[in-house]
Amino acid sequence: MNKLKLVLILITVFYAATSGLAQVGINTTTPLSTLDINGNLNVKEIGLLNVNVASSGTFNGGPSGSAAQIIDGVYISITPTAGSDEFILPNAVNVPGRIYVLRNISNSVNAKVYTFGGGLYAKDNSAVTNPPLIMPFNASLKTAILISDGVNWTYIF
Repeated sequence: MNKLKLVLILITVFYAATSGLAQVGINTTTPLSTLDINGNLNVKEIGLLNVNVASSGTFNGGPSGSAAQIIDGVYISITPTAGSDEFILPNAVNVPGRIYVLRNISNSVNAKVYTFGGGLYAKDNSAVTNPPLIMPFNASLKTAILISDGVNWTYIF
């Protein structure tokens, strides 16, 4: 009975030790990180017109007080129109680590970005940006990367 206990303990310790060091590799037999991808990465995009992707097209904004919710995708081409130019991010607390790449693809309307929770902070500033975050249609700030730290949103133009 003591030998059986020892064997069970050793098996348990072995599996606990190896699962604690678990790494997953895609297209590699020797992963060097928790997730190691040897190849290209494709992320879900929203709002791009692509004849090869069903349901692709525009992601329109909402009117004042009824912003279009950003809840899906990673790369999102936002399409503000006159009177429907507002977009809203989820509460940063609910999506820690979430990353969005937003691009205003309008040629004539600024996009306004709000959040359901958490402040908007520029990457190089400790002061909160008063909402909305404006993404102009005709400037170098047409594209923004937004990252939730679990409390607030950090944006990079």
